[in-house]
Amino acid sequence: MSKPIEQLRQVLENLYAKYNHRRFIPPDPLQFLYRYSDFADREVVGFLSAALAYGRVEQIEKSLNNLFARMGKSPSVFVKNFGKDGRESLKSFKHRFTTGQDISDLLKILKHVLHSQGSIEAYFLRGYRQTDRDIIPALSEFCESLLGLYAQKPGVRVGPGLKFLLASPSGKSVCKRLNLFLRWMVRNDEVDPGLWKSIDKAKLIVPVDVHIARLCRILGLYDRKTVSLATAVEITERFAEIEPADPVKYDFALSRIGIMDNCDGNYRQHCKNCELLGYCFRR
Repeated sequence: MSKPIEQLRQVLENLYAKYNHRRFIPPDPLQFLYRYSDFADREVVGFLSAALAYGRVEQIEKSLNNLFARMGKSPSVFVKNFGKDGRESLKSFKHRFTTGQDISDLLKILKHVLHSQGSIEAYFLRGYRQTDRDIIPALSEFCESLLGLYAQKPGVRVGPGLKFLLASPSGKSVCKRLNLFLRWMVRNDEVDPGLWKSIDKAKLIVPVDVHIARLCRILGLYDRKTVSLATAVEITERFAEIEPADPVKYDFALSRIGIMDNCDGNYRQHCKNCELLGYCFRR
């Protein structure tokens, strides 16, 4: 390992030791998984929490509290029994441009998944291959198959709201929210619950949002002008040079800098104590 990479590894390890603890999860949407102990509930809650993880973190938290209150004590049971009454209970739900109708359409698909395969994991594994370089082919097949389930009846068309919730890598989407869901499901440490046991965490892709994109650029992990799926892959490959068996390891810790410390790339007083200070302002 070259000296610059070893130095970066040490910086990232320090961040991991500092932030990768359960107490730092709120207000991250991952907090909602830990409100449930049942595997099926955690899967459903994780999928929906990641699906709505866009916008201001305070609004995400508010919307998810609203959604899960409507779904009752067991979200997985709500999904398995989903029908006319369920649609009515979600009718007035809204998170930014995601409507109650969009969520209802998604739950209709998840109902089929749970009844046919028993779990979201089992359904995902139908497209997963150990020989694939990364998780992208499996994620593409997963998204396209779910959209296909919705549109399998003649005359049924997939709306833009559902397409957004199930954005596939095949459309070159950065897929931040679904890669976030996979991180939660596959990795297992003090933060990530690691419910799924059959997928190699080395194949995960970094969930790149605004915070991670800015910090990874500062760290010199990419220099593209736009953030795309190719950017996420490039960032992941750079992290793999440091931690090949777990390239997504540092995602949560890095995102705390943006979420908890309100980092926007501009110098402020608390930057003096930030591990990334030397990278941010060395120019």
